[in-house]
Amino acid sequence: MKLIADSGSTKTAWKLIGNSGEIKNIKTSGINPFFRSEDDIFQELQTLLLPETGTEITEIYFYGTGIINAEKGDIIKRALNRLYAKASIETYSDVLGAARSLFGNQAGIACILGTGSNVCLYNGQEITGGVSPLGFILGDEGSGAVMGRKLLGDYFKEVMPLHLREDFTQRYKLTREEALNRVYRSEKPNQFLAQFTPFLSEHANSAYCQEFVQRNFMEFFERNVSHIPHYTNYPIGFIGSVAYYFSQILNNTASYFGFDETTIIKDPIDGLEKYYNN
Repeated sequence: MKLIADSGSTKTAWKLIGNSGEIKNIKTSGINPFFRSEDDIFQELQTLLLPETGTEITEIYFYGTGIINAEKGDIIKRALNRLYAKASIETYSDVLGAARSLFGNQAGIACILGTGSNVCLYNGQEITGGVSPLGFILGDEGSGAVMGRKLLGDYFKEVMPLHLREDFTQRYKLTREEALNRVYRSEKPNQFLAQFTPFLSEHANSAYCQEFVQRNFMEFFERNVSHIPHYTNYPIGFIGSVAYYFSQILNNTASYFGFDETTIIKDPIDGLEKYYNN
């Protein structure tokens, strides 16, 4: 039996593929080796994943955010090996998962716009180039965490229009002190910040929100996509909730940068299932 995973900072989608081809979908929380230890990952998956899969797994393919090198991948590999001793386990970056989900064995520019952001050039087999995302403080342009960070800044500095600030206050009831504590002193500040991006989609008719999202997507293209050599020679595709919910603005931005067509998928797990079943 095969087990395929796609993990972001917020959630992990799993697909269990049985010996007869039957599919089971499972969800757990996000597994980012920058923020979670081997023991922490093991304990959660022992409780939430193992009862859903059983122990007779022979192949595991795990794609996740934060897997930037073998050391980070090994944190997840060791946790999974404690649960599935018989399985061969391979760990890859979430951006390779996005590329394989979007393009299969064809070349293209694969982008992630979710809690974080990323971009890579894919040759149909592996990643051949890209731009370092740098996280939500130094980079991650166009991501939910960065848009949430900027949105909170506009709210507390009263840059946001008054009627939107009133709606924001009513919905979140967030004090400045609480926000500062959650961002600077608590765990997973990127997830805390990303939770505010739905406010933008719920007020999508507002000129402020449209311009806000447009500006962030422009930054993503200017600081990431446009640094891929000859970038308009390739098809471009996007994975992630931010890309999905702001698809119209994203399509317009891609068109501005010279792309005729844009592929947008909310979750890459279905594409990865097809990749491993071909």
